[in-house]
Amino acid sequence: MNSNVLIESFAEFARSKNIDRPTMMSILEEVFRTMIRKKYDDDSNFDVILNVDKGDLEIWRNREIVDDNSEDIWDFDKIPLTEAQKIEPDFEIGEQVAEEVKLEDFGRRAVLMARQTLIQRVKDLERDNLYQTYKDQVGEVVVGEVYQVWGREALILDKDENELVLPKGEQIPKDRYRKGDSIRAVVHRVDVLNGTPKIILSRAAPAFLERLMEQEVPEIFDGLITIKNIVREPGERAKVAVESFDDRIDPVGACVGMKGSRIHAVVRELENENIDIINYTDNLELYIARALSPAKLTSMKINEQTGRVSVFLKPDQVSLAIGRGGANIKLASRLVGMEIDVFRDAGDFEEDIALDEFQDEIEGWILEELKKIGLDTGRAVLAVSKEDIVRRTELEEETVEELFRVIRQEFEDNEDQEEETPNSGDAQ
Repeated sequence: MNSNVLIESFAEFARSKNIDRPTMMSILEEVFRTMIRKKYDDDSNFDVILNVDKGDLEIWRNREIVDDNSEDIWDFDKIPLTEAQKIEPDFEIGEQVAEEVKLEDFGRRAVLMARQTLIQRVKDLERDNLYQTYKDQVGEVVVGEVYQVWGREALILDKDENELVLPKGEQIPKDRYRKGDSIRAVVHRVDVLNGTPKIILSRAAPAFLERLMEQEVPEIFDGLITIKNIVREPGERAKVAVESFDDRIDPVGACVGMKGSRIHAVVRELENENIDIINYTDNLELYIARALSPAKLTSMKINEQTGRVSVFLKPDQVSLAIGRGGANIKLASRLVGMEIDVFRDAGDFEEDIALDEFQDEIEGWILEELKKIGLDTGRAVLAVSKEDIVRRTELEEETVEELFRVIRQEFEDNEDQEEETPNSGDAQ
């Protein structure tokens, strides 16, 4: 392989990887100087002249002529007179000899190794550039094209043909991709595996919703409104706490937009994710009440030591507070940073029965399913529709019907017992 072929093939490869000319020249010269050092031990007296455009390479070895009997003849930058005169007969002691070294003089193996080294250096540089580019973009939105879709992840190409990865767990469950689709996602993190950077994207991270809102709401982008916290169940529901630094601006109204125009654009991008925008406040009770929107609370008890809040609601508000699949109560708890327990207002009924009292009639795992969605008393269960319980738990419709029958029967039996029990005055 001659120098023209080697340099031209490398230059074409480097240009395809978007390596700039100065960097390409630097890599070429360093590789050739490495070859020189391996063969001659020192490269300080060599000139490497490159013309990447033409594929030309010249390597010149510079040495000073000394007498054949001189002690310096073994120095790397000296040449005996008789050897110099083989190059040019009229050379004399003290003169400088510039001798051209051909690439072929290094041997075929060295040249092939140089080619592999050049390619490897470009790949290393490409990996480093990719890492440097994306490590500063974590949390920012990028646009890419779907190149391939697998079971566990999708491969995305950015505008420079860099490979990015969107794992299944970072996708919105309703997302469906085909090759060639355009996609927006946030740079979630940059991992380095065996020296190779792996760019992980996300559409499920709260940061993605935050960036989308910045794009749609100028007041957020300009810093007049700040997003205090975001929690999400991707594709299902999200809660966003916002605060305004300008008393004249309603932060919730600004985020929603005229007739919902601003928030609708975000909702469409997130596959119709239900987004609750609430006004942030330092008043913890008010913040909790807003976090549980759209449910209306009657009262609450806060235990800051245990980090738990007991909220009490009317029967028709319990299912709203819990939400589909428990999403609303779960997101509200994460938004305020406290565990929220939902209870029906004790004033609604004179009597209620804890679910644990039904252990003889109802299997334990069924009771646990009910407790998971915030139903811990008989009255609380009866206040929720059969369809709602089936949708929010792992229970079958027949099981729920039997559940209702047992609970109703227990209340009827208790009422009958109260009617039959004589009061103390009659007993005497």
